[in-house]
Amino acid sequence: MFRRGLAVASVLAVTASPALAQDPPAVREIRYQAVRVEGQSTIVALQKSHGADGLDAILRVNRLDLAHLRQGSTIVVPEMTAAAPSLSPFPATLPATAPSPPRLLIVSRRIQAFAAYEAGVLTRWGPVSTGRRETPTPAGLFATNWKSTLRRSTDNAEWLLPWYVNFINESGVSFHQFALPGYPASHACVRLLLPDAKWIYDWAESWVLDDQRRNVLVYGTPVLVYDDYDYGKPGPWTRLAEDPQATTVTAAELERALEPHRPTIAEWMALRRGRD
Repeated sequence: MFRRGLAVASVLAVTASPALAQDPPAVREIRYQAVRVEGQSTIVALQKSHGADGLDAILRVNRLDLAHLRQGSTIVVPEMTAAAPSLSPFPATLPATAPSPPRLLIVSRRIQAFAAYEAGVLTRWGPVSTGRRETPTPAGLFATNWKSTLRRSTDNAEWLLPWYVNFINESGVSFHQFALPGYPASHACVRLLLPDAKWIYDWAESWVLDDQRRNVLVYGTPVLVYDDYDYGKPGPWTRLAEDPQATTVTAAELERALEPHRPTIAEWMALRRGRD
């Protein structure tokens, strides 16, 4: 089905195994083709050729939920059946230039994706929809604070936000499940697919406050939001068939983004170790 006009993408095969920290991951060649969605028939064909996990991976690559896989749109599809981990745009391990925090969440606004690292090893990645041009998700270093399994939006009382994990308390910016249309569309929050939202809710640590609930004694999981989305152009993932490196995040890039925040992360790590 996907044999013509294919580009080759070198993608790191990622698993959650700690062995990745010692052994270099294998490199897989992933071929992509631009495919026009002709309706339900296209979805059926993708499910038949790639399976349920493969369709999930295709949606993740295109930063979409199933409801936004719409007739007339064009998506990029890997030729081979590939699970989501093998299509990660993020490096399998963080640079070893400094101790890695036990847990770290990274959000790239440029490629509209998150990465979760445990002790420097990539554990999970997924698509996001960050803030639209008028209400961008703030960049910088933050920490997960408090959680709610279901919260009503303060912007619109009709919006229910499942698996809510706050990381900017003053302005109510959080991770949560909501529609992923394939571009930044939120009011500053980081939207996630339902499985990713539930996973982050269970995985991310909460803060610890003093008895008066005024001061933070222990910070939650560090969250780094960095780089910029080009609102004037289609998302970089739409170019994967022509440019295999369009969404690649290198270890050097992450190190440059992390380096200014290393002292703060180290301080937060020390507070948590002291509390434990």
